[in-house]
Amino acid sequence: MAEMTWEQAVDWLRAQPEQRALVEACYFDDPLLAAAERFAQSEEWLATLALLSSRKGRALDLGAGRGISSYALAKAGWQVTALEPDTSSLVGSGAIRSLAREANLVIEVVEEFGERLPFPDHHFDLVHGRQVLHHAHNLPQFCREVARVLRPGGQLIATREHVISRHEDLPAFLDTHPLHKIYGGENAFLLREYTDAIQNAGLHVVKQFGPFESAINYFPYTRAQIRQISAGPLARRVGGRVAEVLTDERRPLGKALSERLIKRFSETSDAPGRLYTFLAQKPQT
Repeated sequence: MAEMTWEQAVDWLRAQPEQRALVEACYFDDPLLAAAERFAQSEEWLATLALLSSRKGRALDLGAGRGISSYALAKAGWQVTALEPDTSSLVGSGAIRSLAREANLVIEVVEEFGERLPFPDHHFDLVHGRQVLHHAHNLPQFCREVARVLRPGGQLIATREHVISRHEDLPAFLDTHPLHKIYGGENAFLLREYTDAIQNAGLHVVKQFGPFESAINYFPYTRAQIRQISAGPLARRVGGRVAEVLTDERRPLGKALSERLIKRFSETSDAPGRLYTFLAQKPQT
């Protein structure tokens, strides 16, 4: 299949009946306002909000795409600027403007790349990016720009970033991506490449979540599904029913064991393209 634009690739995906679940999981479905509201109520977004130290101020939404995160931030009380270089009315700045009008929300839209942010120093209280850093043409420069526009004490939250263990794993990940083969825009970095770029830009990584440690990464799977998967090794030793009782999260000991198993399972996963989330802060001085 010939290489398409991102808009054409998403439009093609939406036309495949067998891909309906994926389309909805990616919030590519219409009406856009309904998709954005579904995201704003999702377990993923609620977990993201819980990590933020503030609930108001200026927020920059990097690589905003269709605007679902911009919508959720604005509904949560943030003064939002959506950065999106694609002008598409389906998956770009055109879609964001339409969504803001329909939702009666104020969202400033800027068509630019993250490596050259057209904003003054210390301008934003929050920089948010959902599945954005792995698209950077120059990851260190991208992070330096983020650090520059953040005020002292401001936060960066970069969610659902593709991670590979070795550079030679990248082709295997790209081969399995449902859209890369038709539009060619996906990528992934080593875990240390993300953390080095963030920290070398002058930000402090406060928290880092592996693929199964937070709903931010494992959505659209549920906590119950992740608990069952991570308890698999235990179930093979003691039996499924016993493992289910031991990891029952309604009990303090069961919740502690479940969390330990999930963390271990997350840390040992080396699947190419697994998802990580990073929360970083700009020092006060």
